[in-house]
Amino acid sequence: MKIIFAGTPEFAVPALVALIQAGHDIVMVLTQPDRPAGRGMRLRASPVKQLALQHGLIVYQPASLKLSEVQAAIAAVECDVMIVAAYGLIIPTTVLNIPKKGCYNIHGSLLPRWRGAAPIHRAILAGDVETGVTIMEVVPKLDAGAMISKGHIPILGTDTTQSLHDAISQMGAALMVDAMMTLQQTGQIDAEMQDEALVTYAHKVEKSEAILDWGKTAIELSRQVRAFNPFPVATALFRGETCRIWFATAVQGHAEPGEINQIGETIQVGTGEGLLEVRELQMPGAKRQNAQQFIQGYHVKVGEFFK
Repeated sequence: MKIIFAGTPEFAVPALVALIQAGHDIVMVLTQPDRPAGRGMRLRASPVKQLALQHGLIVYQPASLKLSEVQAAIAAVECDVMIVAAYGLIIPTTVLNIPKKGCYNIHGSLLPRWRGAAPIHRAILAGDVETGVTIMEVVPKLDAGAMISKGHIPILGTDTTQSLHDAISQMGAALMVDAMMTLQQTGQIDAEMQDEALVTYAHKVEKSEAILDWGKTAIELSRQVRAFNPFPVATALFRGETCRIWFATAVQGHAEPGEINQIGETIQVGTGEGLLEVRELQMPGAKRQNAQQFIQGYHVKVGEFFK
């Protein structure tokens, strides 16, 4: 089929790879404009653009899809389908109506739970036992389209947003290829409407949410640390400086909130209930370190406090 693929970050790359390998004709790749990045703040192409150029695909990077000339350029390629994966721009109804056989999205949650910008983060923070991916029809209302298929992924006590992101993006790519095969062979795809009574929203993550409160339980703090890995990364004060805590899990035990009560392969810190076993940390201007390296480098002692 003739497909327009709309995506921007690394999350969308496996889907574009899978569609190319499945033999579809990718007639246009929509991705966000190049952004300044790195220390030199030079313009950097999105991961999707980089892949598209490697395959010689047509790349189109409008800042908005609302302009009539942009919509005319999209219509001119006469696509069968538009596939969306973390594109990041609002797609007007006019554009949704262009593809002959519809517009479909890869969403990183088990809809209708966690519509919105940060579904993986919110699933971990809420203590969900599983998450996954939903292939859905795109409609004007946010993540409200009918559902075509789902894939389930358990959330383990060691999972981070990064680990689930990678698993979901791979699963979503496979499910989308399956959906397109069905559409190509039968001319239609069965879809199930979402139950609006079960909808929850995954609001955008704010950096302020990453500050640890040692009065919370170890389980809550572990979820916070793992949800905010790789961004924005959980933080706490250590010796008056902002320390980034990259990975930690909850264990049983007791100490004053914020108090270091054991050091070794990990740093065990007291919380409102239980201990937070910290495994990876980073001080300002320093590299990310495992707990042993951190203990040795900063001569950490039992009885010191994280604030």
